[in-house]
Amino acid sequence: MDAEAAVAWLDAIIPPQTGERLSDLQKVILVQVWLGRKYLDIAHSYGCTEGHAKDAGSQLWKLLSKVLREKITKSNCRATLERVLRKTTAISSLIDHSRSPHFTPKLEDTNFLGRTEAIAHLNTLVNQGSKVIVIQGEGGLGKTTLAQQYLHQGFDLVLELLMAKETQNITPAERVVEEWLKQDFDQEPGVEFGVTLGRLKRQLHNRRIGVLIDNLEPALDQQGGLIASHRNYVELLRVLADARVQSVTLITSRDRLCEPGLNVNHYRLPGLDQNTWQQFFSNRGLTIDSPTLQIMHRTYGGNAKAMGILCGSIQEDFDGDMVLYWQENHADPLAATDLKNLAVSQINRLQVLDPQAYRLLCRLGCYRYQDIPSISSQGLFCLLWDVPPAEHRQIIASLRNRSLVECDKGEYWLHPVIRAEAIARLRPSDEWEIVNHKAAEFWTASVKQIESFKDALQALEAYYHYIEIHEFELAGKVILKSRNNQWQQFLPLGSTLYRMGLIQPILTAINQVVKNLENDQNLTELYNILGDLYWITGKISQAITCQQKTINLATQALKSLVPQPENKHSVYYLRMLEVDSLLSIGLYKIDLGELETAAKLFQQVIYLAQNTEHHSWAEKASVCLALVYSYLGLRDASSALANVAYQNITNEKLVEQTGRFVYFMQILGQTYVNLGDFYRANQILHQALTFAEESHYMQVKAKTLNGLAEIHRQQADFALALTHHTEAIELLDIIGAKCDLAEAYFQLGLTYQKMAKPDESQMNFNRAIQLFTEIKAPKQVEKISNCATQSCVNHSCYY
Repeated sequence: MDAEAAVAWLDAIIPPQTGERLSDLQKVILVQVWLGRKYLDIAHSYGCTEGHAKDAGSQLWKLLSKVLREKITKSNCRATLERVLRKTTAISSLIDHSRSPHFTPKLEDTNFLGRTEAIAHLNTLVNQGSKVIVIQGEGGLGKTTLAQQYLHQGFDLVLELLMAKETQNITPAERVVEEWLKQDFDQEPGVEFGVTLGRLKRQLHNRRIGVLIDNLEPALDQQGGLIASHRNYVELLRVLADARVQSVTLITSRDRLCEPGLNVNHYRLPGLDQNTWQQFFSNRGLTIDSPTLQIMHRTYGGNAKAMGILCGSIQEDFDGDMVLYWQENHADPLAATDLKNLAVSQINRLQVLDPQAYRLLCRLGCYRYQDIPSISSQGLFCLLWDVPPAEHRQIIASLRNRSLVECDKGEYWLHPVIRAEAIARLRPSDEWEIVNHKAAEFWTASVKQIESFKDALQALEAYYHYIEIHEFELAGKVILKSRNNQWQQFLPLGSTLYRMGLIQPILTAINQVVKNLENDQNLTELYNILGDLYWITGKISQAITCQQKTINLATQALKSLVPQPENKHSVYYLRMLEVDSLLSIGLYKIDLGELETAAKLFQQVIYLAQNTEHHSWAEKASVCLALVYSYLGLRDASSALANVAYQNITNEKLVEQTGRFVYFMQILGQTYVNLGDFYRANQILHQALTFAEESHYMQVKAKTLNGLAEIHRQQADFALALTHHTEAIELLDIIGAKCDLAEAYFQLGLTYQKMAKPDESQMNFNRAIQLFTEIKAPKQVEKISNCATQSCVNHSCYY
């Protein structure tokens, strides 16, 4: 369904209901808003003020709300009308009507001219079955604009990937697909990249989706293939090129993509013709001198970005006099078809005309424009530390007026070519370090509380600036900076990112820091977080190594501290990390099935923390020890420890610590399952489930469901047991908790075994064995193998 059909339909139904008709301006507004245009652009195109266009739009939304009997706004009009029209049985006749000569012609966007043939060419390729099309050409031709216009007019959803401007900053394909699944499909990625790609492919089968991969060339080698460090992009493109998906992918690149295993088509985008240049300049009020325009057009090869930069310079610096401008600049040796040369020319000229704006332009090159593609005005102000605040906006306006900075809704960014030249000038200057410091401080200050995916990524931007200037200690502090988050906890950024599922970026970030730091106090906590990251991904050996490093570093630091009042906090902090790492290793050992070792570790934590400032760690360790004893068959010892924890919880001593202690509540519930006390197990597990759902703690929710499934199995309520098993496995698969997933498959196998379904039982036992083998947990594999050969009657196969 397109906008023209919607206008035709409204023209048919509005007069009988209201006696009114849509005005020409209202029709234009509806069509342009349908295409995602802003009021300012609509006003310029129609020839009225922005205020008049907004007033007409306001009346339009009120009229449509009245006719359709539901709230219509600028932001929801397209989705609402498409939904209503799909329900209308007369859609086909309306489409025919929309093609009648009585329909108001669609207004051409003055910012998107001369690409009728290009759109037709893309349509032909798509109609012939092309799934991936590379729009190729030099910088500034308008490749990105063409791709965006094409995709945003005919697809249910558009996924965009803005490739990093520098090769070393390219986002891994794994992370790109993870973010698409999480943000655009409300799906969680898998543990392995192949699984994640499979989930993306299923989404591409179900909906008509457009994909834009912008500025691919930094990821290509000299032969046009994907560079060795980013070969996973080949696998992503192979999925996007599959003939069975409904998606269409447009790639913009200066270089040709030469991957023999990929089925892609190339379209070489030509420059704009002279008539388009003339229309562009005329729309902006310039007096056209045809001979001069012809020479300028030929000189710059019809380059779209050059057209915009020239127009801005003629307007701002030569009062709209095209002839005078060319008299001054025609002999410039940089006047070539290459846009980089044009950018150099314009930046050199800015350096002479407005040194302050020139300095800001170079400083803006420090921003990555990648995960966070645009910068707020505050991000520009912070780079003007040596300029009076009263002059800030004037300097920014100077860049905007010369088309050297892009802007939309108060957000700013640099065109890739402009940014490349800006950063090339900034790096060797004496401002390189201070600019990155200022930018990092801006990002850190801009995020007070982490409530969303964007907040977390924005906070992490400071890390990249410190890495650029080799300030690894400060980069580590970015990862360790604590903020309130959506779980009402005060956690380091690294821990928050981990909980939000952003495992890969924080893994990379911490590893980059730790390999460049020596004898730094931040290493102690960084290794502590890194251990948990490895644990969740099933790399337990590496996880244990990290926690042991934390313990060693903490012990060494404690020995060097003089017992004085000013060292009190440092001592507390180091003791806390020591006991926390011991507790973590104990949990890892449970997942490995090394129960005796785990018990000794928990006993050690209790010894170190009991009746100290870290007593809460002793309470957690006691709960873990109760679980281990229940697996080992030490029922009396397990019950004694569990009952103490149960009394604490029922006395509301630990109830308020939902963020941290909820993990240990589900451990207590599992202990009571193993002990056969299903009443208390049910009580604790349901309480943990409530807390986990409120705080979006998916791992705890899944483990709790698994415990409840065991109870239902023992009570022969197999239907409910299977329901809980299935939900737990789905959640654990989503978050990639490999050890927990292996245990969940094992428990499902036990349930099928008790149901006398040996095939289903063995299938799930095999899945569990495969995962535990990958984790390198031989005791777990042995446990499952024993259960597979005999009917297990106990609640656990550990005893």
